[in-house]
Amino acid sequence: MTLPDPVALSAALPSPTPSPELLHRLAIRRSAPAQALTAPGPSTAQIADILTLAARTPDHGKLFPWRFVVMGPVSRGAIAEQLRAMAVAKSLPPKATSVLAKLTAAPTTVLVISTAAPASKPVWEQELSAGAVCMNLEHAASGFGFASSWITDWYSYDAEAAALFGVREGEKVAGFIHIGTAAEPLLERDRPNVAALTTTLP
Repeated sequence: MTLPDPVALSAALPSPTPSPELLHRLAIRRSAPAQALTAPGPSTAQIADILTLAARTPDHGKLFPWRFVVMGPVSRGAIAEQLRAMAVAKSLPPKATSVLAKLTAAPTTVLVISTAAPASKPVWEQELSAGAVCMNLEHAASGFGFASSWITDWYSYDAEAAALFGVREGEKVAGFIHIGTAAEPLLERDRPNVAALTTTLP
């Protein structure tokens, strides 16, 4: 599968057309358990395309307030060992080490880092853009036939732990998007009552 040819700047984009396939994919979208993701995962070329699609995200002000770190099993395994030692040193509960299985299982992980900073646009809007990138990553991975899981866990919010992934001062982890092939069928889960959460104004 290849992406369409890039559109030249200032060129008119085609108008949206009905896409039953897209609607079907959205209707059955389901995150996979991160620890149940296995090979095969995306190729290097597919990862590049997935990131390209993820970057086509609403971004108020063209600030691009996020960046990617693509991680394979070797780098994640090494960091997981450091996190395991850190959890013991910090006397964290046993769950802090058991969740590391979610970090190391998938063939590929894309870490999305929010780089929001005070500028001409509100920081909150920049952070929302990073969240939109995470969701776009999941949809793009699905388009290439892969399952995915968007997680954070404790090491995303511990500054010392996040630094192991290259998260810099002032940055935040928007999410670890683990991508691979689901080892078992994905079962439906409870969904919200959308009508109860919706207010309609005239």
